[in-house]
Amino acid sequence: MTLLLFRDDPYLRSCEATVVATRDNLVELDRTVFYPVGGGQPGDTGRIGALRVIDTLKGDGESVLHVVGPDVAPPPPGASVLAEIDWERRHRHMRFHTALHLLGAVVKAPVTGGRIGTDKAHLDFDIEMEKLVKEEIQSRINELTSSSLETQARWINDAELDARPELVKTMSVAPPRGEGRVRLLEIPGVDLQACGGTHVKNIAEIGRLAVARIRSEGKRNKRVTLTLA
Repeated sequence: MTLLLFRDDPYLRSCEATVVATRDNLVELDRTVFYPVGGGQPGDTGRIGALRVIDTLKGDGESVLHVVGPDVAPPPPGASVLAEIDWERRHRHMRFHTALHLLGAVVKAPVTGGRIGTDKAHLDFDIEMEKLVKEEIQSRINELTSSSLETQARWINDAELDARPELVKTMSVAPPRGEGRVRLLEIPGVDLQACGGTHVKNIAEIGRLAVARIRSEGKRNKRVTLTLA
């Protein structure tokens, strides 16, 4: 099991860690600041000592696998290393991930999927196309980001989540479970849902957003794509 430091502090950029295991181009640490791909958010990149980390994946249980480049041999198990994320890339993911919470609050429809990148992010909604008005969505989202609300994270147990199915708002992505507890992300008065991703402390940190496009992705999926204005 890997100690997931980003859960309690997504602003932590580096940490000292011990190599637990290596296999081919995968390195497992006893603790990490690297977010593994999941929930529509990409895995972090960065460095472990002299190694380039080109992706981060979920392993078995709570383990995290750091995918490293082939240019340097990985350190042996037991070695002490410095793990450091590409902070600028991660921070953009944090801004976009929090922005998607706002988008889901503005568009009142079931969310059927979503994805976050470094230059754009989108949510898919089960809604009629004519109900999605670009200018209205953009105006309402930017009104929210200017409100400077603090985000709040807390934990509930699995039984509480099962009793409150409305806390799972994305139909295609289940919140991370397995420890007997699930993390909630709240934007007071705006959104509350189970989410294991990384987010900014204050939604003003997102900055201004633009609705880049709205298009149909099938009978049930209407995609709204955001960019940083």
